[in-house]
Amino acid sequence: MSVTLSEFEKLDLRACRVLTSERIQGSRKLFKLVVDIGATKVQIVAGGGEFYTPKYFVGKNLVILTNLAPKVIAGTESQGMLLAAENKGKPIWLIIPDEVAPGARIR
Repeated sequence: MSVTLSEFEKLDLRACRVLTSERIQGSRKLFKLVVDIGATKVQIVAGGGEFYTPKYFVGKNLVILTNLAPKVIAGTESQGMLLAAENKGKPIWLIIPDEVAPGARIR
């Protein structure tokens, strides 16, 4: 499936810095993260708990899709989606350099 440039431009991809990370109670796969996206902070639910510890995320600069409609996952609201590649079923989070400030637009 292909998308047009105008459809792609609707995606609001931003740099974010992970401020806090904790496992969601009752889930071995999900984390609740609070991320700084420059002008504000948002809460994200992310997977990968079977591969990573909560400490792994803290301080990392990642890529977030900010204009995804909020969704409740495992009883926790997620206000965006972190981008990851997949390698043999394991998510590999897209880490960006520290020089990219939280909130910077990814294009």
